[in-house]
Amino acid sequence: MNAIRALSVVLACVLPLSAFAQWQWVDKDGRRVFSDKAPPPDIPSKSILKAPAGRSLPAPDPEPAAAAAPVARQAASTPKVSGRDKELEERKKQAEAAEAEKKKAQERQVAELRAENCKHAREAKATLDSGIRLSRVNDKGEREILDDAQRANEAQRVQGIIASNCG
Repeated sequence: MNAIRALSVVLACVLPLSAFAQWQWVDKDGRRVFSDKAPPPDIPSKSILKAPAGRSLPAPDPEPAAAAAPVARQAASTPKVSGRDKELEERKKQAEAAEAEKKKAQERQVAELRAENCKHAREAKATLDSGIRLSRVNDKGEREILDDAQRANEAQRVQGIIASNCG
């Protein structure tokens, strides 16, 4: 029984070693392929990334120098524009536009609040200038009538609100 267990443990340790005998290459669609068999003959040797131990990678196919030279000259003469740069610029423009829109919305909201405060302050000023008796509720919840000094202080406070919000 112990011999069977020992044999199964040894097999379990040796079995994964066979997984290291894999080929790895890039197929014509640009996907990485992993296999225990050699790549098909139509795969160029430069696309083979890994061969199993004991096997060497085939020598790379020589490229004709005449075909590579015009491509290199053309690549050097054209400016390099990557999709990431365009994408980054587009995102930056969108972020700036969103920030500008947010700032405009806040400015509109502040302007609306100022207009509302101005309207209420002018109404309060008209009430104070009318000369009618005014009252307010004190801290104890009692109603008290404003005297001339309190009325003057209130008129001055309302005038400051009008000056800051209305113009």
